[in-house]
Amino acid sequence: MERVMSDVNKVVLAYSGGLDTSVIVRWLQDNYQCEVVTFTADIGQGEEVEPARAKAKALGVQEIYIDDLREEFVRDFVFPMFRANTLYEGEYLLGTSIARPLIAKRLIEIANETGADAISHGATGKGNDQVRFELGAYALKPGIKVIAPWREWNMTSRETLMAYCKERDIPVDFSSAKKKSPYSMDANLLHISYEGGILEDPWAEAEEDMWRWSVSPETAPDAPTYIELDYQHGDIVAIDGQAMSPATVLETLNKVGGANGIGRDDIVENRYVGMKSRGC
Repeated sequence: MERVMSDVNKVVLAYSGGLDTSVIVRWLQDNYQCEVVTFTADIGQGEEVEPARAKAKALGVQEIYIDDLREEFVRDFVFPMFRANTLYEGEYLLGTSIARPLIAKRLIEIANETGADAISHGATGKGNDQVRFELGAYALKPGIKVIAPWREWNMTSRETLMAYCKERDIPVDFSSAKKKSPYSMDANLLHISYEGGILEDPWAEAEEDMWRWSVSPETAPDAPTYIELDYQHGDIVAIDGQAMSPATVLETLNKVGGANGIGRDDIVENRYVGMKSRGC
């Protein structure tokens, strides 16, 4: 599996601090013999992003970027998407995909700042994220090299990733890695989505304890909840007379909607490679 590729001197990795991207850091160091710069974006995923700094340092990373992009994400990406009424298959707001251009933009900015000649991501070779990241990067810097480890290495499961961690002394919490949710989840200020697990069976109903941000319509309050929204140039700027930043607006509305059984969806989507995938 190991091979030395010498055409890259420095690479900027979209780094979450989780198992997959921690393995990628060491894999890039081993196989490309290059310096790795990590970039962790806070787009409201609900997890502490600062621990990624200590994890990256433990892997020998010298240049570590952790950026709060929540306001930019909502102001420059989510709100314009709302104004355009952009819906996938006529019903799904682009919860996952709308965040990728912002991450790709910041990856390229960091590559320019640090003199990196490549970027890398942890998207698999079967999903749509690989295309979103890479087209975004190429649009901003056509000559940039993109390294997609999941399309290069022969590791295919969490078990093989954990075995690689033990072999290469990668500091990960194996107990938490083994307790991972059966669902593949993606979250930001706009949404949280679920794939995998029981959802692989299109006949199976999603389990109630899967949903983290909303209650079921059956358990939602019977009485209506009233809110008043103020708009400026098509964007919400205040709720019930209280001025709010874009990120605070979205966070507040998610809480109100979730408490009233609003926001659930169950669809089968098309992947770029021709596969279909169910998501909620």
